[in-house]
Amino acid sequence: MPEVPRMEDLDHESTAKLIIDLFHRIIVHHALWFTEVRHQMGEEIALKTLRTAFDRSYGIQMNRLAKTLGFEMKDNVPAPLLNMSKESLSALLDSVAINWLANDGVWFQAVEFASGMNDAKRCNDSCWGHFSPFEASTIKQFLNLPEQPGLEGLKAALNFRLYARINTQSFTDETENSFVFQMNECRVQSARKRKNLQDYPCKSGGLVEYTYFARAIDSRIKTECIGCPPDEHPDTWYCAWRFSL
Repeated sequence: MPEVPRMEDLDHESTAKLIIDLFHRIIVHHALWFTEVRHQMGEEIALKTLRTAFDRSYGIQMNRLAKTLGFEMKDNVPAPLLNMSKESLSALLDSVAINWLANDGVWFQAVEFASGMNDAKRCNDSCWGHFSPFEASTIKQFLNLPEQPGLEGLKAALNFRLYARINTQSFTDETENSFVFQMNECRVQSARKRKNLQDYPCKSGGLVEYTYFARAIDSRIKTECIGCPPDEHPDTWYCAWRFSL
């Protein structure tokens, strides 16, 4: 009878690869818990529960890793990060944000190549319906924004999205109760332009993305699309949105 393989029998390289695989399992399990609580109890309770679970789990996991790998934790932050220069931290911030965008693109293409563009866009738009409120919730907590921070709170939150680190964006005040947000440079669309490809038609996803994000920051805020591909747009922006109270 063949011997059943065990973790402790792996060679050095395979053990290292297994550790990466275990990190992946933790991330997916974390997301599945959130997804199921949202399904069973609704988004508001799920987001509150997520904050509680993440805060506790982060502390447990990072302190254990610190002990195992021999680094310190200072004010709940790994000391190696605090010891990095501002330039190095900025470069790491860029890398993490770009990795998020790359991961999003990989998922889109995985569905597109297997099932076609229509299914990929459908999954993409639905995903934004869940990710935008989640990202808004984490930003509100990070910035310590009040429950209804108004348009100034929304501006601040938009500046802390992952996209804000990747793309070039701007705000223009219209009235006391409205402003226009423009995506002046879009990493995805600019890459397509360099390849002489048409704009990716992202309006359906954008309508979900920006509406749900703004609403999660302040439920009073209304979102209007001024233009977004496949709409025609000037060279100065790819998409533009009006937010109003």
